[in-house]
Amino acid sequence: MVASADSLDKYLRTIKQFPVLTPEEEYRYASQLKESGDLEAARALIVSHLRLVASIARGYSGYGLPQSDLIQEGNIGLMKAVKRFDPDRGVRLVSFAMHWIKAEIHEYIVRNWRLVKTATTKAQRKLFFNLRSMKQGFESLSQDDVQRIATELNVKPEEVTEMEYRLNGQEISLDAQVDDDGEEVYSPIAFLEDEGPEPSTLLENLQNEHLQTEGLSMALQQLDDRSRRVLQARWLTESGTSTLHELAAEFNVSAERIRQIEQKAMQKIKSFMLESK
Repeated sequence: MVASADSLDKYLRTIKQFPVLTPEEEYRYASQLKESGDLEAARALIVSHLRLVASIARGYSGYGLPQSDLIQEGNIGLMKAVKRFDPDRGVRLVSFAMHWIKAEIHEYIVRNWRLVKTATTKAQRKLFFNLRSMKQGFESLSQDDVQRIATELNVKPEEVTEMEYRLNGQEISLDAQVDDDGEEVYSPIAFLEDEGPEPSTLLENLQNEHLQTEGLSMALQQLDDRSRRVLQARWLTESGTSTLHELAAEFNVSAERIRQIEQKAMQKIKSFMLESK
């Protein structure tokens, strides 16, 4: 991985020393990784494609972000691709990995190019990475240009206009500035209130949630199999709550009997949770 911008030249020289795998070698390593999780096989696949990452990252140098960081993010995408690669699909890793590498670099650029996110939807991301190269000159887009770009990228004309405005807008620092007299000037950050809970409160909430979840699991273990099944089917399933009549048919009893079992089980759960506090 890339440690810093200062080591970039050394890193680029180093990765050139790793040999490119033949199709047979790539298939063998990928099969070993898929079948047995062989980490050495994963390493061989990764290092043989580091030059691909560096080449792709070079194409995003116009965003003013450190090249070493772009390569670092691209390497993360490469590792994700290697983990998901299936050699039996008849596609070379280089073709499969390009999507993951670019996706990771795109995500990094969107997160860091401006403090306030510029592109969040799919259409905005498409415009973010293509609009500047599609503009002819530095003048504002004409209505014809807007329509042409919208058609080519399959987005709405108003989305093209909005992205042009965002890309041409000036950034405002959130941090406090100091004027010529040495006085601190109020900046936007002075008016931004964090309405979220404090870290201590957040930690306490997470701990309470964990204890409640753990307590519920222990309480369920105190029930007999039928009572536990009824409660889970009625309240603790993500696939849809079972009705009383459905459970009645499953256990060959009346719906009223299932309601009684449910009510009694709920009382036991409540008592156990109160005693555990």
